[in-house]
Amino acid sequence: MEEKNRAELSYSQAISRLEEILDLIERGEADIDELSALVEEAAGLVSLCRRKLTQAEMQVKRITERLEREKEESPAPPAPEGNSQEEGEEVPF
Repeated sequence: MEEKNRAELSYSQAISRLEEILDLIERGEADIDELSALVEEAAGLVSLCRRKLTQAEMQVKRITERLEREKEESPAPPAPEGNSQEEGEEVPF
């Protein structure tokens, strides 16, 4: 698989291709010449998956940090009137 095409793959597509390569190798369907190319392709796909995972982790971290900042910056909503109860009071039902 060409480098350009590999970069365009989604994470799921890359994993699927890795599984195909693994299956070919495990079944012994790759001759020695093809094996080298398959291993090289697999290494590139593993690198691609790692990059995509790292990018996703960084994006989730940025979003989580932003949400935490927004939570800290926003004032707590006031308690509704008439619902303030002293400790130990029972709620009438």
